[in-house]
Amino acid sequence: MMAHHTRPFIGINADFVPAGKHTSAHVRLHAGYFDAVLAAGGLPVIMPPLAKEAELDAFLDRLDGVVLSGGLDIDPRRYGQPTHPAVQPMAERREENDKVLVRRVLQRHVPVLAIGVGMQQLNLACGGSLFLHLPEEMPRAMPHSDPSCHGPHRHAVLLEPNTRLDEIYGGGEIRVNSAHHQAVRQVGAKLRVCALAPDGIIEAIEAVDPNWFCIGVQWQPEAETASALDMQLFECFLQAAIRAGIRPKAGLALAA
Repeated sequence: MMAHHTRPFIGINADFVPAGKHTSAHVRLHAGYFDAVLAAGGLPVIMPPLAKEAELDAFLDRLDGVVLSGGLDIDPRRYGQPTHPAVQPMAERREENDKVLVRRVLQRHVPVLAIGVGMQQLNLACGGSLFLHLPEEMPRAMPHSDPSCHGPHRHAVLLEPNTRLDEIYGGGEIRVNSAHHQAVRQVGAKLRVCALAPDGIIEAIEAVDPNWFCIGVQWQPEAETASALDMQLFECFLQAAIRAGIRPKAGLALAA
């Protein structure tokens, strides 16, 4: 049973930075993630990359929801694809940890908001696939980052009708802060597309199960460049986490 809190406890996975020539190994997390959770009514809990199922289960036993944070790229060699010069792989320790964390989140039906690479991890865990580098694989696609600084680039996103995300944002078209060179190619099992860029690139996915809050967005709703509407995404996520604390959970089958 979930513990009852005045504010729901929301876990956020942290990035891992290996030791360098002049620095020791450490974790880092953009303040926007925990500030957004706090502003939406939750208590953020930063999760270090433990990479052990027993310890991650102990975390999840005490949490009401999980935010899968953004970061560097997933190493394509780990899921059977060749690498690419544009790929900047995240640290192996984080990737191994996140793989276990995402699997347990799916199995336990923990309410989850997956952001950036977190959305891509969610999709891969369900058997989906990725574009490794949009400028080469989809040369006619619109810019999804600012080529001058690899920072955010604002563009329109079209919400799919009759989806949870469409309900959260109020339907139609929104503008998002985009800063990615990879994207979902094939959507994983028991997930569906809930937002597309005008060029057809998938910008958001969600679980088909209407009783489970599981949304992944390719943009950065926690960043300073986010829209005011993006706070509604965090608020609805927090409300779902509160409701899920009193309801039994069933698991989502993972891809073989």
